[in-house]
Amino acid sequence: MANSLRRIIALKLSQVTGLTEPTLLHLIKPLPVLPKKSYQPALTLSLQTLHDELSSEQTKKRAAPAELERLGKNVARELSCLNHIRNISVEKQHLNFKVSLPDISKAILDEVTDQQENYGFHPKPWQQWKKRKILVEFSSPNIAKPFHAGHLRSTLIGHFVANLSSRMGHDVLRLNYLGDWGTQFGLLAIGFQKFGSVKDLTRDPIQHLFEVYVKSNAAAKKDPQIMESARKFFTAMEQGDDDSLSIWKRFREFSTKDYTAVYQRLGVVFDAYHGESQYSEKAQDVLTSLRDLSLLKSSDEGTSVIDLSEYGKSMSKVTLAKSDGSSLYLTRDVAAAIDRHQQYGFHRMIYVVDKSQQNHLKQLVGVLKEMKYSWADGIQHVQFGRVLGMQTRTGEVVLLRDILEEAKTRMLERMANKSTSKEVEDPDSVAECLGISALILQDLKSTLNMDYTFDWDRVLESQGDTGVYLQYTHARLKSIEDNYDLEMTDQFTPELLSEPEAEQLLWHLAQFEESVERSFQEMEPKHIASYILRLSRLASRAAEKLRVNGSERALAESRLRLFISARMVLANGMRVLGMTPLDKM
Repeated sequence: MANSLRRIIALKLSQVTGLTEPTLLHLIKPLPVLPKKSYQPALTLSLQTLHDELSSEQTKKRAAPAELERLGKNVARELSCLNHIRNISVEKQHLNFKVSLPDISKAILDEVTDQQENYGFHPKPWQQWKKRKILVEFSSPNIAKPFHAGHLRSTLIGHFVANLSSRMGHDVLRLNYLGDWGTQFGLLAIGFQKFGSVKDLTRDPIQHLFEVYVKSNAAAKKDPQIMESARKFFTAMEQGDDDSLSIWKRFREFSTKDYTAVYQRLGVVFDAYHGESQYSEKAQDVLTSLRDLSLLKSSDEGTSVIDLSEYGKSMSKVTLAKSDGSSLYLTRDVAAAIDRHQQYGFHRMIYVVDKSQQNHLKQLVGVLKEMKYSWADGIQHVQFGRVLGMQTRTGEVVLLRDILEEAKTRMLERMANKSTSKEVEDPDSVAECLGISALILQDLKSTLNMDYTFDWDRVLESQGDTGVYLQYTHARLKSIEDNYDLEMTDQFTPELLSEPEAEQLLWHLAQFEESVERSFQEMEPKHIASYILRLSRLASRAAEKLRVNGSERALAESRLRLFISARMVLANGMRVLGMTPLDKM
């Protein structure tokens, strides 16, 4: 609804200023809701920004406050009869459009009720929108290395990116690209001969392979012959040796089965599992194509390199093949990208990998562009920082399932100390859901590229900016709905929702689509996370002040419709972040 009002204002402003409607739509913002009695719902426009748009590049400058006030008053004088706007004023170098909420409160709640799980995700008729094929590669654990906290970030962020893209109406394919090839796999295989146990592998593959990996690495540092044996083992794999490949297949099957169990706990489903191993031969085709295009040169070390200095200062010699002609990870990534475009015809391919891979992704795009693949412009890197200090009570967390188990165990302990937990039918499932919600919000509420320090006690709090608080608010709103004494009718009187708590909650509901749009444009979940946290605070405040049961029926049902709508919007935001809303806890 806020976007509809933005367009009404933009259309009128376009006539007055001569600026285009799309330009003005980007400049007009809803005024964030503040829980103060003096707050009035409004949309706002920075007069300095408007001044800049009206100025030429040569005359752009910081305008004096008096000049901005004069501009604002002149524009306001020209605007009249704006639907649902009761007042236009100049305040603190902004042009503010005060909204008449009684005019639109029914429309806001009707829109939520009619669209339900689609509310906030529908493009408006005037917005330019095309359905696109979007491929999202995320999680992508390395079978020869531990499935750790770094993979949790990629998994949660990628799940969000895929969810949001799908909710926005695009055709999304979720892809898990397993690191199942390379010399490190040879090291694991050699290490298994010395430290491995078939019994332990069958019982707990991820844990046992991790233990073998740690011991193999330690042994290789002391004995260079072990790494040499690992390289020979991998060479045998590349040459199709049956015995080597049978070991590789067994490790891969055990690992993917265990990964799937972890993904199920997180509610994550993939449409396809690909592996680096699929592209060993196709990588050679890439090298042949590059030679045919005269793009590959030989280095002094005998490796094959390509000059990508056009795409980055440090990319004048990017290696694509070893001296023996075997491919590297980058070469296989190039082969994978070409294969995916041939197979799926994507418009965008989003790699959800940590920020240390930024240079690698630039090299990937650079190679593809040198090969004249114009679709390489559709490749996007959603990057993220590191998690610091994620520990269990017994020490440093390594495996992802340990993190999930720790969250569940700690949540069960907290629930046992609360009297309300006795009402829960399945405490284990509720604790699991709460723990995962806590992890999701902690991971997605800040700028993705930032490192952050993890604190179990803060993450699992039931108050504050936590996933547990979101779940608590959702369950509380559901209980208001379930405990209504009478049968719900169509009776609704907008004028009765006149308290500041009601108006602020209403206006915030109207702004959900704004946070969704920003999150999609920037691929940053923090905008939706911030929105639903504020929604939870406003809804909790309103629930304290605005009683439903015991109020006159028209008032009770008007308030109940407001709380039902708030719960629906909260659930929409939680689901797109990857949470499962709880009705009871």
